[in-house]
Amino acid sequence: MRKSEYEAALLRLSCNENITHLTAVQLRDKLVCLLNPEIAQARANENTFEQCFLRFANHKTKRTQEIYMATYKRLVNFLGKKFKSLTFEDINKEWLQNFDDFLAMTAPSANARNIHLRNIRAVFNDAIDNEITTNYPFRRFKIKPEPTRKRNLSVEAIRKIFNAEGLEPWQVKYRDFFKLTFMLIGINVIDLCNLQTYENGRVEYIRAKTHKPYSIKVETEANEIIQKYSGEKHLLNYLDTYKNYRSFYMNMCNGLKAIKQRLNDIDDGVTIKELTSYWARHSWATLAAYLDIPKDTIAAALGHGGNTVTDIYIEFDMRKVDEANRKVLDYVLYDKT
Repeated sequence: MRKSEYEAALLRLSCNENITHLTAVQLRDKLVCLLNPEIAQARANENTFEQCFLRFANHKTKRTQEIYMATYKRLVNFLGKKFKSLTFEDINKEWLQNFDDFLAMTAPSANARNIHLRNIRAVFNDAIDNEITTNYPFRRFKIKPEPTRKRNLSVEAIRKIFNAEGLEPWQVKYRDFFKLTFMLIGINVIDLCNLQTYENGRVEYIRAKTHKPYSIKVETEANEIIQKYSGEKHLLNYLDTYKNYRSFYMNMCNGLKAIKQRLNDIDDGVTIKELTSYWARHSWATLAAYLDIPKDTIAAALGHGGNTVTDIYIEFDMRKVDEANRKVLDYVLYDKT
């Protein structure tokens, strides 16, 4: 009986419109609309872009959820109440361009806007995988990154920071954190703050950003800083007096800014353009390249390795990374090349 109903519905549909271009999913949905309009409406309500966006974001980690919800707020500001009923089919190249123009009013940086556009694209890819839509406007609308400005310090600037004298005690603490970040190959603040211990001369941890395991050899100079700031709850005591790494990070940024201003008052021909934990990471990579360390080794050192067959040889990669870090530290600390 049900089969005959669908055959009859298919016949009516073919008489009223051209269905040869429809995909199997689109044809199925049209038949459901004809035979079960209430179910079709309920499914449509569940599969609006907003609902799919929220479901997709809810399966992410807390930090990633926050990034997606920032995009969600921009979409609400862009569309208002219309966002509730927005479908995937409503979004085309022109729509994406208009949204990008809207973002540009408060975010002139293309890379900042691209975060929101990539989030939308990820929701589209998920919806296509789940056969919710076949529309994909990103075939025509291309997300174009702009070159990231260089965030590296010269070796003279790094030495000036490392060897600075006359700093206030609270400034020394933040300066040493910057030094340790550099000596541990630009380790991210959240990863460094969350370290519990290290064994066999290495720190082993799961990167918060990529959720991949990582290992760094602790050189003698880095170990001296770790021992100086040994913590009770964590490897370092930086979080012993802060609620979380975010509150510490904000204070550290202000502290490093004050150090930069103080050191730039010294008229020695060395200017520190910026001083943040990100600059430690970029500076390490730039100096490694200057010392002719292969790009593959630098990528592995920064945790940029993928899932290729080559990445299986982790011990070989880490040995090369260890040697690279020692070479960079010898150059910065002792002017050895």
